[in-house]
Amino acid sequence: MRCHYAACVSYADAQVGKILAELKRTGADKNTIVILRGDHGWHLGEHVIWGKHILFEESLHSPLIIRYPNMKTKNATTNTIVETLDVFPILCDLTGIDTPNFTQGTPLVNLLENSEKKGHSAVAYTKNYKKSTIRTSTHRMIFHENDFIELYHHTSEEKETNWLSFKI
Repeated sequence: MRCHYAACVSYADAQVGKILAELKRTGADKNTIVILRGDHGWHLGEHVIWGKHILFEESLHSPLIIRYPNMKTKNATTNTIVETLDVFPILCDLTGIDTPNFTQGTPLVNLLENSEKKGHSAVAYTKNYKKSTIRTSTHRMIFHENDFIELYHHTSEEKETNWLSFKI
C-alpha cells in the first residue's frame, strides 16, 4: 500500500514538472502565479489507522507550494502552519487586488519572502465524529464531544503518539 501511495505521489510530481517546464518553455512563467495545494494526507498505518479524515497530523497536513514571478526567495521551505483559507488573500496580494472584507484568510506573502516568519494556528474539525482540533507551532489539542481532550506536544520526540488527556 505504501509503495502504491508513493508511486501515485511520484506520478503527480512528474505531471507538475511537465506543467512548469511548459510554462518556462513558452515564457508564461514570467507572468504566472502557480499554487499547488495538495490533498490532505493519508494515514499509512500511523496510529494504527489506514485512511483519512482523522484529526492527526498525517491526515491534516497538506503541502502548499507557491511560485510567482520575481520571487525573491526561491526553493525556500518552511513548516509554518497556514490554512487553506489563506490562499485567496495570498493571491490577492500577489496580483495587487484588494482583499475583500468578507475574506476569511490571512495574506501571508511575508512568509513567501522570509521562511523564518511565523504563520498562525490552524483549526480543523470532523462533522460526522463531532471532534475539532487546533494546531499551533508547538501543540495539537483535539476536543471530543464528550468533553474529552487530547493534548500533544509537537516539540517532543513522541509528537502525536503520547498525549496528556483530561476531561473538562
